[in-house]
Amino acid sequence: MKALLALALSSLCATAMAGEAKTDAAQQQPVVEQYTYATHLDIAKVVSMSEVPNVCAVVPMKMEYDDSKGERHILSYKVMGNGCSNS
Repeated sequence: MKALLALALSSLCATAMAGEAKTDAAQQQPVVEQYTYATHLDIAKVVSMSEVPNVCAVVPMKMEYDDSKGERHILSYKVMGNGCSNS
């Protein structure tokens, strides 16, 4: 009976710890910020950028960067694609 109780409690603790780990990871993921002309950019290091597609249209882009305090940010903005030509 004691072994069954210990098994039930240990599985409950493991489930609670797994749920807590997911919550911590979700809190550490930065919120995607939408760029506007009034956005103050403090970019110390660019971590990654999405690639500009070869289309002739305005496309959404994302840049992940660290600011001067070492905090991670994700910035969403739009650019013109690389597929337009003047010929």
